[in-house]
Amino acid sequence: MPAFPVLVQPAGLRFEADADTTLLAAAQAAGIKLPSSCRNGTCRACMCLLLAGQVAYRIEWPGLSRDEKDEGWILPCVAQARSALALQSLQAAPIEPAPPAPARPLTGARR
Repeated sequence: MPAFPVLVQPAGLRFEADADTTLLAAAQAAGIKLPSSCRNGTCRACMCLLLAGQVAYRIEWPGLSRDEKDEGWILPCVAQARSALALQSLQAAPIEPAPPAPARPLTGARR
């Protein structure tokens, strides 16, 4: 299964997406956070601009108008790469590692 390079601007973040994985899932697996909510193509929270490349959709008609599709808008939660891609997502950011859990005192320890 081919994997395609994806560049997310303006942050300059990069990841690879295989043809069977949504762009949102591939980004998250690579440690990149894209905005999202419903993950099924209806809420439009993940909407971003396709600057270069081609995508296919897992659903017949994602929650975009024809004009939005013609302008290059895509929904990464249901879009899959079909070539190398360049995207514009102003909210894209590296996923911050979870802070370490605070140390808890041992209870019931022998003295």
